[in-house]
Amino acid sequence: MPGLIRTPCPTLNRERRLLRRGCTLIAGLDEAGRGAWAGPLSAGAVILPLRLPGLRAVLSGIRDSKQMTPRQRTLAAGVIRSVAVAWAVGSATAAEVDRIGPLRATHLAMRRAVDGLTSVPDHLLIDYLRLPGITLPQTAITHGDALSLSIAAASILAKTWRDELMTAMDARYPGYGFAAHKGYGTSGHSDGLARLGACPEHRRSYAPVRRVLESSPV
Repeated sequence: MPGLIRTPCPTLNRERRLLRRGCTLIAGLDEAGRGAWAGPLSAGAVILPLRLPGLRAVLSGIRDSKQMTPRQRTLAAGVIRSVAVAWAVGSATAAEVDRIGPLRATHLAMRRAVDGLTSVPDHLLIDYLRLPGITLPQTAITHGDALSLSIAAASILAKTWRDELMTAMDARYPGYGFAAHKGYGTSGHSDGLARLGACPEHRRSYAPVRRVLESSPV
């Protein structure tokens, strides 16, 4: 894949072990935006065609989305969507994050992503977490986005989907710099909050936003 960083990549080792145990539709799951002050929390789910010859070569540039540039992630997302058996992105709104907290909102977004898959997986590989309230077999993998190709692919779809949404949100709520920082905590975001107050997409339960709301005149 042109332009992608040539550093060690996640492998299909865990997926191959599950294949040998009889699993055929293995979905990787990861989230994006959990720590952001504004916007939704997103989760990607990807089922890769594990028996496709040369799959690892086709996805040679795939890695943890945080190790990639925006252009690299965009290129990779297109490749992932083109080869995946099934893929989906689920999300939880800022209001849902406020109401149930970031951990439960992550679970909610992941369940929505799994529900959005056009093929029902027979095993889930999840970055860090176990997903409650779901009967599918699952494995939580610490640093899964760096170790499992399926989880890394899911991290890229979650990140690119959310970044595109936050860029569009910048036009709707100008002055905060959403297109630049994607809702995460930066000095520019803090300046925007101080000048403009919170917009409807801000997570009011997060301390930096809550402090601005508490200091604003009633």
